[in-house]
Amino acid sequence: MSTRTITYAQAINEAMSEEMERDERVFLMGQDVGAMGGVFGVSKGLHKRFGDERVIDTPISEMFIVGGAVGAALTGLRPIAELQFADFIHNASDETLHKMAKWRYMHGGRFTVPMVLRLPEGATGGSGAEHSQCPEAELLPHAGIYIVIPSNPADAKGLLKSAIRDDNPVAFFEHKMLYATTGEISDEEVLIPLGQANICREGTDVTVVAWGRMVSLALEAANSAALQGISVEVIDTRGLRPLDTDAILASVAKTSRLIITHEAPLSGGAAGEIAAIVAEHGLDLLAAPIRRVCGADTPMPQNPALEKFALPTKAAVLQAITALLA
Repeated sequence: MSTRTITYAQAINEAMSEEMERDERVFLMGQDVGAMGGVFGVSKGLHKRFGDERVIDTPISEMFIVGGAVGAALTGLRPIAELQFADFIHNASDETLHKMAKWRYMHGGRFTVPMVLRLPEGATGGSGAEHSQCPEAELLPHAGIYIVIPSNPADAKGLLKSAIRDDNPVAFFEHKMLYATTGEISDEEVLIPLGQANICREGTDVTVVAWGRMVSLALEAANSAALQGISVEVIDTRGLRPLDTDAILASVAKTSRLIITHEAPLSGGAAGEIAAIVAEHGLDLLAAPIRRVCGADTPMPQNPALEKFALPTKAAVLQAITALLA
């Protein structure tokens, strides 16, 4: 199987382009996604290829973007809607948390809501408190939405293609700091099932669970731990719903120690939910308390130097690893 190297942003672009080519019901809508190619350039070239009817620039209205996509999905289309920043999901909370999440259930499954909501998330170096959040855990109480968070180009492409084809609404979080990162992808089509975790690195001493940008930091910490003779298993959940609890529990059964890391603040973050699941179903497997390595409980500073103090680091993950083995 031949491979090639592309960026995370290119992988998302290719997934959208290929799915639009494959299925005429698929279209893209959002602010500046057309000729501009999106605020981060991810949809570059799609407007020229597919035209105004399938790459639609919208007004600056998150309520319209999400609500319009829900309406289109109800008619049998398969929209990809983009919000410029994941933080803006709060501007469309009713359309996202009530309509997008609940309408298939509320109407007895008489119709589906096959849409993807693309959500660029995360701190990027001074964007401030309203443009730097990772709000994926805020969707956990709203069970109708799948929550997908790829950590590398191959997963970004394979998961997005699966998300577009799924009949359930999918919130697809893309960390902005990953857009320029590169990785190998297959020249053949690869669909990655939603809800299937990836064991990025096998180990026997400690399990580290991560998603999105934190996966690469977890792997770096695991490499450093290996120099100290510590074997770390790194699990990329690839999202939060569906959550591959079997993979997490199987790993904890092997290592007896668990660290969960995410960029979002500690309080209210998904690490707490995963810790509860492990405590409920695998407490007897643990030889040490579960540890969380997460963002600080503070609004994200505008100053890039201060921002660094609010984010989890490789060093913090490594410190947690060594502490669990002490």
